Parts: sequence; structure tokens; C-alpha cells
Amino acid sequence: MKRVEITEEAAKIVKQLKMKHGDLIFHQSGGCCDGSAPMIFEKGDMYLDDSDILLGEVEGVNFYMNQDQFEYWKHTHLTVDITKGRGASFSLEIPLGLRFLIHSRLLTAEEAAFFNT
Repeated sequence: MKRVEITEEAAKIVKQLKMKHGDLIFHQSGGCCDGSAPMIFEKGDMYLDDSDILLGEVEGVNFYMNQDQFEYWKHTHLTVDITKGRGASFSLEIPLGLRFLIHSRLLTAEEAAFFNT
């Protein structure tokens, strides 16, 4: 069972970014700029610590969320998507005129039991 997945269109962009930049990570914080938008960085360009939780992997890229943000999202299943528009972050898709976003839904009872939420 997965807590986070990715749309086909967003996966295409991730593949493109991996070809250009190599190993990547997704991180979703609750900070300023794009708020809670998922951002993608070259692996090693984003400092991760004990407050970052690995939620899963999408298109071969680990997806992390800050622990404080996770408290708001722990009852949801996340899907990474892509849309036209320029975000206000340092995420690698920004120069393409695109930005990642999250669609969420509540976990099913089965998923909630699996993830022990």
C-alpha cells in the first residue's frame, strides 16, 4: 500500500528532471513560498533531519514531508501532479513553467489500519 503516488504527467516531468539533474528528492514542508507544495531538488541540495519523514517513493524519487506538516496530512493519501504556472520556490520544475501540486483524499479504513493512523 502506498501513501503517496504520482500522475502520469507528473511522472514524465520527474523523468525529464532526473535525466538532467541525476538523483532527486521530493520534499513538502509547511513553509513560506509555495506553502505546502511539493518541491523537487537534487539529492543533497535539501538538508533533511530527524523532523523529515519518508512517506514513500514516486518515480524512483523519495518523498519526504516535515513532521509538523505530516500531522496535518497523516490521514490522507497524496497524489503528486503537475500544472502550468510558476511557483515561488527553488524547485527544479519552475524553469519549465510548471509546478508540482498535491491532490489528497482521506485514507480508506483499510489504508488507515495499514498505516496505523
